[in-house]
Amino acid sequence: MGDIVTNRKARRDYEILETVEAGIVLRGTEVKSLRAGAGQIGDAFVRVENGEAFLYNAHIDEYAQGNRANHQPKAPRKLLLHRPEIRKLAEAAAVSGHALVPLSLYWKEGRVKVAVAVGKGKQEFDKRQDIKEREAQRQLKRVKMRHLKGQSVARPKP
Repeated sequence: MGDIVTNRKARRDYEILETVEAGIVLRGTEVKSLRAGAGQIGDAFVRVENGEAFLYNAHIDEYAQGNRANHQPKAPRKLLLHRPEIRKLAEAAAVSGHALVPLSLYWKEGRVKVAVAVGKGKQEFDKRQDIKEREAQRQLKRVKMRHLKGQSVARPKP
C-alpha cells in the first residue's frame, strides 16, 4: 500500500546518516485513522528513554467513527526495536548536533512501520549548497534531453 505520511522537512533540515525500520505500538482507532491517511509527522522526533524508543509529536487524527475510547492525537507512541538497535540509536543521538528523526510512516505486510533516521542538522549554507547541486542536475538533464530530442528528430540526408 506504500507510504502513509512522509516528513519532507527532514531531508531538507538534516543530513541523513543512517536509517532504521521500526514497528510502532498503535491502538485500533489509530490504525483506522492512518488507513484514511490522516496523520502528520512534520514536527515529530524520536527519543530514547530507559532503554525504549518513543515517537513524540506525531499527530494522528482522531478516528471519525470512533467513540469515547478514541485515542489522543499527539500521544507518545512506543517504537518496537531490538535492544542493540535502540542502543545504537541512543549512542548516535548522544553526539552533539545529531537527532533521531522519523522519515515516514508506511505499510509493510499489513503493519505500520516507521523509518527512523539519524540526522545531522544542516546549516543554512549546507541547504543552499544542496539547492545549487539540485539545480545543476536539473540543468544537465535538460541539456541531455534537448540533445537527445535533436538527434531523434533530425532526418538523415537522402
